[in-house]
Amino acid sequence: MACSLKNGFSLPGETIISSRSKGSSGAFMSFSAVQVPDSRTTDFLGKALNISDQTGNAKASRPLSVNAQASSICVSRSLRWWEKTLKPNMIEIHSAQELVDALLNAGDRLVIVDFYSPGCGGCKSLHPKICQLAEANQSAIFLKVNYEEHKAMCHSLHIHVLPYFRFYRGADGRLCSFSCTNATIKKFKDALAKYGTERCSSGGPAKGLEESELLALSSIGKISRKVPMESTMMDRVEDLVMSMTNAQNKIGLQETNEMLVA
Repeated sequence: MACSLKNGFSLPGETIISSRSKGSSGAFMSFSAVQVPDSRTTDFLGKALNISDQTGNAKASRPLSVNAQASSICVSRSLRWWEKTLKPNMIEIHSAQELVDALLNAGDRLVIVDFYSPGCGGCKSLHPKICQLAEANQSAIFLKVNYEEHKAMCHSLHIHVLPYFRFYRGADGRLCSFSCTNATIKKFKDALAKYGTERCSSGGPAKGLEESELLALSSIGKISRKVPMESTMMDRVEDLVMSMTNAQNKIGLQETNEMLVA
């Protein structure tokens, strides 16, 4: 954010004529031209200010011009490589709980979890291509997990090589997982083409992480101990409701067909 600071000061005595530098930008301070009466000392902000004439001529007072301009101040932080060219469907994960919730709330959309590290050269070189694929497949969700910030979570999920990817979708849960580099980007594209196609919903809630992974995260305090139990219980209840609804629909359709035949 650019800031403009315009301040001036005056010395007691003669008339002060303001002057301003042209063409300056950013934050600056402009001091006016000051005329000081013939005196070697004067008061400035309560302190003695000694002004001497280098020529030694004290017959006539000379205007003393003071011009100062602060250099432009611009405070900004350049984007780090993993923050560049991100697309709207690319989401940075900040906790294990966020990862659990994001997978469960994705419905039947394809979810790709991208495990990376800021110091990983392969991750850095692959990042622009992943962003391009995310832009071309906007129906998919890309969840980015910084390994350095979530080491305990990654260890619980058995992530030991980078870059690493996991594909999830709906009730099917995890579809595949693999490591990938620029040289093997075809592996990623093939998985995206295979699992990213439009399809009828498989029914039931999204599965997300495996139960063993949820328990592992819970054991190290990364997610609430109630979360795995509640999510599993909700899955079972919703599965039961879905199966009952399907059964009722089939019974109703059968009764309708029998009435039409009669």
